[in-house]
Amino acid sequence: MTAHFLFSDTNTDVALCGATRQSLAVRAGALVRTFCLAGVLAVAALGPHGVAHAQSAADPAADLGPLTQRWLDDALARNPSSALPLRMEVSVGSLDSRLRLAPCARVEPYLPVGARLWGRTRLGLRCVEGATAWNVFLPVTIKAFGPAWVLINNVAPGAVLTANDATEAEVDWAADSSPVMANPDLWVGQTAARQLVAGQAVRQAMVRAPLLFKAGAQVKVVAQGPGYAVSSAGQALTAGSAGQTVRVRMENGRIVSGTVNDSGTVDVTL
Repeated sequence: MTAHFLFSDTNTDVALCGATRQSLAVRAGALVRTFCLAGVLAVAALGPHGVAHAQSAADPAADLGPLTQRWLDDALARNPSSALPLRMEVSVGSLDSRLRLAPCARVEPYLPVGARLWGRTRLGLRCVEGATAWNVFLPVTIKAFGPAWVLINNVAPGAVLTANDATEAEVDWAADSSPVMANPDLWVGQTAARQLVAGQAVRQAMVRAPLLFKAGAQVKVVAQGPGYAVSSAGQALTAGSAGQTVRVRMENGRIVSGTVNDSGTVDVTL
């Protein structure tokens, strides 16, 4: 796995992510959370002895780029390996040319609180051995290329997606915060949550489970308790999809909440 470093961006945001490419049978969201946040964040922030890795920088402004590159190289090298890694591309920006930093014997890279090593974020650099303490942020952009399903045609809101709506292609998983749905079983049969455009990779936020009934429809309600189950009818107060919690007005006027199962029945636990 290699990283490509470009010192041209004048933005002041940073990012890094070591992610592992999943097979099509593994949920993209789990991969991103497990390896992007838990994997690289832990090993990148800490060196081999549990302390932040630091390098000397007698001329800080001139050495911050190479220092950041070494730090990121080390983070990528320590990232948990996989038989099918994502193809990572790391672009490191530069500080404002008007910024003048005091001489520093040791500059320490670190991850700011809340920083996410994925897409665009920032890497902190602080002087820990110098006459004048300073702290700056360097922009880094991580691209993580891997297999995904890309829409062939536009899809209207509420339309059911089929296997013919998308084709497999390599995309940047980190281009959007919503996880890629690399397994077609996760999105085939789902409905478009909004207008979808050809060329978009299918992501979690773009689809939702199809509606099994609309608001006002008569639904079957199964109330379960210790050792018994009672079925009755009620009127749905909201539309319902499998796995969704809905409210139902029973025939006696009582309003209950339950979970919609795959058949459209509302299960209520007493």
